[in-house]
Amino acid sequence: MGKALVLRNRVRSYFQESTKHGPRIARLVKKVCDIEWIVVESEVEALVLECNLIKQHRPPYNVRMRDDKSYPYITITDEKFPRVMFTRRPRKDKAKYFGPYPSAFAVRDTLQLLHKTFPLIPCGKSWTGEPVQRPCLYFHLGRCLGPCAGLSDRAEYGKVLDKVDRFLGGKEELMIADLKKDMEEAAEALDFEKAAKIRDQLGAIQQVLSRQRVLSADQVDQDVIAVVKDDRGSAIQMLYIRGGKLIGQRQFILDGASEVGPSEAVGEFVKQYYADAPDVPREILLPVEIEERGIVQTWLRGRKGSAVTVEVPQTGEKARLVDMAASNAETALAQFAQEMQQKEIWAEEAMGQLQDALGLDVPPLRVEGYDISNIQGTAPVGSMVVCENAGAAKEEYRRFKIRYHPESPNDFAMMHEVLTRRLKAYLDGDEKFQKVPDLIMIDGGKGQLAAALKARDELGLTMPMVGLAKRHELIYVPIESAGELLADIREMEAALPLTRNSEYSYARQAPKIYGFREVELPLNSPGLMLLRKLRDEAHRFALTYHRKLRDKKFGGSTLDEIPGVGPRRKRLLLRTFGSVEGIRRASVEELASVPTMTKVLAAKVREFLAET
Repeated sequence: MGKALVLRNRVRSYFQESTKHGPRIARLVKKVCDIEWIVVESEVEALVLECNLIKQHRPPYNVRMRDDKSYPYITITDEKFPRVMFTRRPRKDKAKYFGPYPSAFAVRDTLQLLHKTFPLIPCGKSWTGEPVQRPCLYFHLGRCLGPCAGLSDRAEYGKVLDKVDRFLGGKEELMIADLKKDMEEAAEALDFEKAAKIRDQLGAIQQVLSRQRVLSADQVDQDVIAVVKDDRGSAIQMLYIRGGKLIGQRQFILDGASEVGPSEAVGEFVKQYYADAPDVPREILLPVEIEERGIVQTWLRGRKGSAVTVEVPQTGEKARLVDMAASNAETALAQFAQEMQQKEIWAEEAMGQLQDALGLDVPPLRVEGYDISNIQGTAPVGSMVVCENAGAAKEEYRRFKIRYHPESPNDFAMMHEVLTRRLKAYLDGDEKFQKVPDLIMIDGGKGQLAAALKARDELGLTMPMVGLAKRHELIYVPIESAGELLADIREMEAALPLTRNSEYSYARQAPKIYGFREVELPLNSPGLMLLRKLRDEAHRFALTYHRKLRDKKFGGSTLDEIPGVGPRRKRLLLRTFGSVEGIRRASVEELASVPTMTKVLAAKVREFLAET
């Protein structure tokens, strides 16, 4: 996947014998069967489109940025009374984001300092400034201006946020100067209590600033990028400098970069990273020249809305910063290689141990775990989680909403249904279920395992299954193929009395039919740890889905059924009128006065509620 001003020349170069290509391009050319192209109006548009397509399709012959960590940010939300919050998911909205920070502890300490120092909104709730409730204890302690009770002036709160913005943006000197000015004015007005409070704020802020490392005397915002490549792989190190101070760093591993040069690796990284970055600094320092530096610079200027400089420093302080980032990149790559080696050793040991203990023909490279979640039959769901090579394969996770006997608290029947649907989807050719597991793990004891075995044997399949019981962490393994006992199960089912769940009544008798042996592995053994992790993940995934369905069932509202009324509008309507009954009594004009509401939608809401 790529772009060019003259596409014909670019494509032709791949197939000319005179042009020397590396092994990566040679493999690409051998597999080409068709070519598609998109015409755009400018080089900047082509750059943006290329970034988006690489992120969407993850082509194996392009350099791809891989980031296994989710770094924390601090955000100032875009609301009438903005909140200062912790987040790990910066979005493309009008909110301001600061970071990323090296650890969540640093972010929470900073937020704690800000909430102690400035009267923000410590409850974390969204308010419009209209009186909705009585002020809480935070207001009486002087730690909140009380927007929930209509006591906060928006201009006054805006001044507080300006100070927070300067502090987080690395412009602490300006903020300190403003605080000193406010303190002196309060003292001159003989308001010594206010002056003492500002003095304490200054002391707390200066204590934090004394721990920050100054890297640049220019007090500019910079991103410093370095790359390290060797036989172990390719690593990118970024240093975030704001106002001349180092506020954080971040490491990335590049996939598909083993056969490309540092220039191409850095160029692809810059395009992919800044396509989603919440903040573009004034200066970006690179370790090597990239092919499209001018186009990238123009694109970044458009994203930031002001001047952006992309430099490749050779000497001086900026070159020293790039060298420091390269040293950190070398350390990050060595640490990554060591971690990968340890993970591979642990995975091989875990899979080998399971193969020996469970009597499997091959090591369980792909293991699927299943669990059921419900409360007395309410909102029953099933989960399927997957690990491949002893690592979580979250893109393979699936969840099931129980269809039959939804209000019957019968875990055996539910497990039978989930396994039947999953295995039948495999036989029917469903693309989502075409990978065959080397081992299936059931969260539960003999009853749950027997239900899963029956589902497997009814479909004529033979993949191995085990159950993991929470008590004593015992692994239950079938002694013989359940398929050989299917006729006996059918006979027993026919003899059992009919009940509402007669189709699955075999499950409570199944342990008497199926033979099981118990396998007990040491609690710290890699094999058991792998199964326990899979079981806990299956439980978490099922419980999350169950809670979602349960909350939707019991916490639903009539407003959820109105087209055009989403969660935010629903929240604002309820906050304004107190209840659905209050919304029903409101006029169209009153409904339309609520933020985000229109007269057309207000009329629809009133008409819908009048009919219900």
